[in-house]
Amino acid sequence: MKILVTGGCGYIGSHTIVDLIENGYDIVSIDSNIRSNPNVLDGVEQITGKSVKNYAVDLCDLNATRSVFEVHQDIEGVIHFAAFKSVKESIDKPLLYHKNNLLSLINVLECVKLFDIKNFVFSSSCSVYGNIERLPATEDTPQREAQSPYARTKQISEMIIKDFALSNPITNSIILRYFNPAGAHISNRIGESSYSRPMNLIPVIVETASGKRNEMCVYGDDYDTRDGSCIRDFIHIMDLANAHTKALKYLVSANIIHKYDIFNLGAGEGVTVFEMVQAFEKVTGKKLKYKVADRRPGDVIAIYSNYNKAFQKLGWSPQYDIEDIMCTAWAWETKTI
Repeated sequence: MKILVTGGCGYIGSHTIVDLIENGYDIVSIDSNIRSNPNVLDGVEQITGKSVKNYAVDLCDLNATRSVFEVHQDIEGVIHFAAFKSVKESIDKPLLYHKNNLLSLINVLECVKLFDIKNFVFSSSCSVYGNIERLPATEDTPQREAQSPYARTKQISEMIIKDFALSNPITNSIILRYFNPAGAHISNRIGESSYSRPMNLIPVIVETASGKRNEMCVYGDDYDTRDGSCIRDFIHIMDLANAHTKALKYLVSANIIHKYDIFNLGAGEGVTVFEMVQAFEKVTGKKLKYKVADRRPGDVIAIYSNYNKAFQKLGWSPQYDIEDIMCTAWAWETKTI
């Protein structure tokens, strides 16, 4: 099967391409490279032995997007990663996020419909849940107020996909709600890179340890959690990548009665920020310099997953733990400094 991956040069997209190729899929990528490096596909080729064609197309341009589908009319599935994802930037520039994330999705779905593509997988986020009252989060957990414009674009995107799926007799869709992807490929040939100064916890930790930052901030130590810091659910990037392969196989083999389905993808347990710092120090033997700062706008207090549905329907479960995440993230960081 030929699969189109949007955002294929990004962090999650590139690792997913590796897993897809290793499972026999033929891949085409669309990535404008505005916020990614096309050289990541060289690392993909080193790992898999396969060259991946990328089209540097802006998905907000419908005609340019459609032109890729016209060249590859044997595409049988689309995995849509491409989106802006910085919580802080979305708070500062909400219109940019709504325009980019929603228009690109609509244009991709227009092409999915036009070319009768049967399988569609969407990259969503646990941020759609907001500050929920009961943990862990299941797929049926009611969504609360989005804590950032980024999170709101994911909530709206899911609504768009549901409406599209229910009206389209051809396409079956899966929404994958990620918790916190981290780590790097075990080969150390691809990992997490950012076009700007990263704000995610794991890159901040390893950059502090490598000396790129003088110190890191723990944003808030007075939350109603076991040590006062926020709680997150961290999932290794290759576990997350493999879930996309399993989602595609499920779409092809299963009879999805309701035309779409939703799955949580996380490790299934919550870890505090302070616990993540301790885990890094344990694995590497390096002491981190950090300070406690004020709470950060857009941060959810605590979120972690129940992934039983993905286990039961997709046959998916995490294979890596927090120490694996820290080891591979640190190996990648020390390679790139």
